[in-house]
Amino acid sequence: MQRRSLFQSVAPPRKSRSWTLSQAVHSIRVPHWSAPALQPYRAYLGPALLISVGYMDPGNWGTDLQAGALYRYGLLWVVALASAMAIVLQILAARLGIVSGKNLAEACRAWYPSWCRVPLWILCEIAIAACDLAEVLGSAVAINLLFGVPLFWAVIMTAADVFLLLLLQRHGMRTIERVVLVLVVTIAGSFFIELFVLPGTRPDFHEIGTALVHPTLATAGMASVAVGIIGATVMPHNLYLHSALVQSRTTEDDAASKRIALRCNAIDTGISLSLAFLVNAAILILAAVVFHGRSELVLDGHRYVLGDDTDWIRVAYLTFAPAVGSALASVIFAVALLASGQSSTITGTIAGQVVMEGFMKWRVAPWKRRIITRAMAIIPAVFVIGLRGDSSVNDLLILSQVVLAMQLPFAMFPLLHFVTVRRFAPGWATPKLLLVLGWVTAFVITGFDFIGLPGSFADAARILGGG
Repeated sequence: MQRRSLFQSVAPPRKSRSWTLSQAVHSIRVPHWSAPALQPYRAYLGPALLISVGYMDPGNWGTDLQAGALYRYGLLWVVALASAMAIVLQILAARLGIVSGKNLAEACRAWYPSWCRVPLWILCEIAIAACDLAEVLGSAVAINLLFGVPLFWAVIMTAADVFLLLLLQRHGMRTIERVVLVLVVTIAGSFFIELFVLPGTRPDFHEIGTALVHPTLATAGMASVAVGIIGATVMPHNLYLHSALVQSRTTEDDAASKRIALRCNAIDTGISLSLAFLVNAAILILAAVVFHGRSELVLDGHRYVLGDDTDWIRVAYLTFAPAVGSALASVIFAVALLASGQSSTITGTIAGQVVMEGFMKWRVAPWKRRIITRAMAIIPAVFVIGLRGDSSVNDLLILSQVVLAMQLPFAMFPLLHFVTVRRFAPGWATPKLLLVLGWVTAFVITGFDFIGLPGSFADAARILGGG
C-alpha cells in the first residue's frame, strides 16, 4: 500500500450548516512575509493563547494550591520546569502542523495502522473527558461561591455552557480567540492585583527568587506533589489541538513564509505559556502566603480548619480574603475560576473535534460533541459528590489528573516520532537542539508518571471506593 505524504495542502473548507474543524482551516489570511511592520506577526497571534488556558484550568489550580499550602515556595521550581517543558512540546506540535499540513491526529491516521491509531484516539477521548471533569468542578465551585447553589446542582448546571460554545463558534476562530483573551486577562488580572497592588498578600520576592534557583525535594511528601504537577502539565489533547489551530492561518506555500510562520508561532507559544506559568506561580505563592504553616484561619469571625484532607479548591478563595475580606474575596476568586473553567471548556471541545475528525474522519455538530463530553464528565462528578458530599471536589480533581498523566506518553511520543523522522516533512528537518529538548522532556515526564503511578492508582481506588 502506498503511503501518503504529510507534506500536502489542505482542502478548502466545505460549507456546512454546523461549524466543524474543517471550516477553521485556513480561515484567517496572513499577509505575505514582505508586508510592512508587524502585520504578519500579529496575524499569527492566537493559537498558543487558546492552548495556554489548558495550563490554567481548575486541575492545575488544585495542584498549585496544595503545593503552596503544604510546602510554601519549595515546589515553585517544579512549576517553572513543567512550564518550560510544555513550551518545548507545544513548539514541536505547532511545527508539525505548519510544515506537514496535517495535525497530529491526521498524521497518526495517515501513517499508523488501525490497531494503533484507534487505541490512541480512545485514550485521547478519555483524557478530554477527564480534563472536562476538572472544568466541571471548577465552574461548579465558582457557581456555588457566586450564587450559593448547592455543589451537586451547580455541577449539573455546568451543562448549560454548550450554548456559549455554539454562540462563539458561529462567529469564527478570531472571535473565540478574543473571548478567551478576555477570560485569560481576567484570571491574570485578578492575581496581579493580589500580588502587586494589595498590601495584605504581598509576598517576599527575594525568597521566591531563591526558591526558583535552588530546587529541592528534601521534605517528606514533596516528591509526590511534584509528580502531580509535572504529570499533569502537558494536557495530552493540547498537543493535538495546537497542531490543528496553526492551520487556521493561510500562508503562502514558499519556504520563507513557512519560516516566518514557525518563528511567529514559537514566539506566540513562549509568550502565552509564560503567562500561564505566571498564573500558576501566583496561585502557588498566594496559597503559601495565606495557608502555609497554619492549622486554622480566622477571617470575618469565621474559623477555617486546615489540614492534609482540606478541600483546597473550595477554600482557595481565602487567598484573596486577607486583602479584601472573605465576602469580596469569594466573588473575585469565583469570577477568575469561572473564567478558567469556561475558557478551558471552549478549547477542550475544539480539541475533541480535532481528534475525532483527525483520527476517524467523523464530523459531529459542536453542540452534540459538547453534550457527549460534558455528560462523560458530569456523571462521575454527580456520582461521587452524591455519595461522599461536597468535600470530595479535591479528590475528583486528583482523579482527573491521574487519567491525564496516564495518557500523556501516548500523545508525546507520536509527536516526537513525526518531527524526528524527515520523511514525514521532506525538506524541513527539526533543529537538533529542539529535538533533544523534546525527547528529554518526554522521558522526564514519563519517568515522573511511572514514579507517581502507584500512588495515583491508590488515590483513584480510594476515591472511587468512597474511602
